[in-house]
Parts: sequence; C-alpha cells; structure tokens
Amino acid sequence: MKLAKRDAGASKVEVPMAPMIDITFQLLIFFMLNLKIIAPEGNFDINMPIGAPSQAQDDDVNLPDIKVGLKSDAQGNLTQLTLGQKNLGNDDAAFDRLSGEILKIIVRPGNPLTKDIEVEIDADYELQYKYVIKAVSRCTGRLDPQTGQLVRYIEKIKFAPPHEPKGA
Repeated sequence: MKLAKRDAGASKVEVPMAPMIDITFQLLIFFMLNLKIIAPEGNFDINMPIGAPSQAQDDDVNLPDIKVGLKSDAQGNLTQLTLGQKNLGNDDAAFDRLSGEILKIIVRPGNPLTKDIEVEIDADYELQYKYVIKAVSRCTGRLDPQTGQLVRYIEKIKFAPPHEPKGA
C-alpha cells in the first residue's frame, strides 16, 4: 500500500493565536478574582472552662501579704522601718530584724510555696535610695555564712505608688 505524498503547496492549517491569548487572560482574571486569601494562623480566641483549684493554691491563700514601710525625714534619712504594723526601728540592725521577721513568715527558705508571696515596699518620697536597696536585699534573702551561697527568701517585690512630699 502506497501512501500518497502530500503536495507542498497544500493548505496548511493555521491556528489563530489572538483568541487563545484572550481565553488565557480571561482564565487568569477568573482565577485571580476567585482567590480567597486566608489569614495567617496564630490568634486563637478560645474560652477554656475554669478548672477546680488545686490543693497548692489553697495553701497559697493562707500565706500573708508582706508590707514593708520605710519612713524618712526631710533630708531622706530613715526614721522608721515597719513590717506590717510592727515597728523594727531605724538603725542598721532594723534591716537584720526585717530579715528575721520575713524568715519567721516564710518558715523555711526555698519553700516552693514562697514563690507566690509578694513583698510590697512603701517608701517615703524623700527617702534615700540606699535604704530602699537594703530593704530589697533583706527581703530577697541572705548569704549563708557556712557555704557562702545565697539563700532565697522571696522573689517577688513590688513598690507602692510614690506619695508626694507633705510640704509640696
């Protein structure tokens, strides 16, 4: 069987390109307009149910708030150091008494329940900075004389809002 040869002058099939380009752009625009952009994940507004309080939280409720008051004169010298309603004096030994009283409150240094106790320091406006630092140091802990290691008492310390001087 012989195949017929095609004539070189026979009609060549031409595909029109302009309608194909038009269809391509129409499809592109269709897909672009139907694209839904998804917001990135990360903000999950979840309302979790409130669980029953644990036993450790009940023990924390019994621990008292510790309020340290530092009163000063007009020159900024310490006139009175108080722990709650108890007056501890105004000398350097007053800060040692403060450390001893805090140790009585927390019972045992390093106690895991003391991590939630907070000391509030209420210092007079004119008080010199060194007295505030001494109070903070004595509330946070002491150096063990035998080992030289820091023994932690309380880790959370906050300051009461400053009071304006009485003469202002």
